[in-house]
Amino acid sequence: MAIISSATIIRALSLFHLSLSYFLITSPSTLTNQSLVFILGASMQLPTPSSFANTSPASALTALVFALLGYTDLTACSLPEEVSSYFWGSQAPVRCTFFFALTGYVYAFKPKGPIRAASEKESPWDHLNNSIVFTWSFVEMICWFWIFITLRDERRELAIRQAEKKRVEENSL
Repeated sequence: MAIISSATIIRALSLFHLSLSYFLITSPSTLTNQSLVFILGASMQLPTPSSFANTSPASALTALVFALLGYTDLTACSLPEEVSSYFWGSQAPVRCTFFFALTGYVYAFKPKGPIRAASEKESPWDHLNNSIVFTWSFVEMICWFWIFITLRDERRELAIRQAEKKRVEENSL
C-alpha cells in the first residue's frame, strides 16, 4: 500500500495548478525567481524568459488554462473509486508521456542543445525552450509518473479485494 494515495497526489497537483494560476495573474516574476526554476534552468543551461517580468495577456491566458486544469482535475478526483481508477488510469500514462516528450524537447532543442544545429533559423517553437517551461514540465512528469505507479498499486489492491469479496459470497451460498 502506498503512503500517499493517487487521489491525494492529484489533489495536490490540482492545487499546484491553481497556485500557478494565481501567481501568473498577480505576479509572474514570482515564478521566475523560484529556486527550483533557477537551479533547473541553470543546470540545463536554459534561458529565463524576460516576458514573465510583468503581467501580460499571454500570462493571463495561461493562468486561465491552469485554473481550468486545476478545477477539472479536482472535480474528477471526486468520482467513485471504480470510475476514478479507470479515468485516471487512462489519463496518467498519457499525461506522463506528454510531459516526458515536452521535457525532452525543451532540453534537446535548446539554443546550443545536443540536437539543434548552430546554423538553424529561429522557429516559433523556440519560445518553449526556457527554464520555466522545463521546470513545469519536469515537475509534472515526475508527479504523473508517481500517480501512474500509485494507481497501478491501488488497482492491484482493488482487484484483490474484489476477488476476496467474490470468494466470500460464493462460500456463503
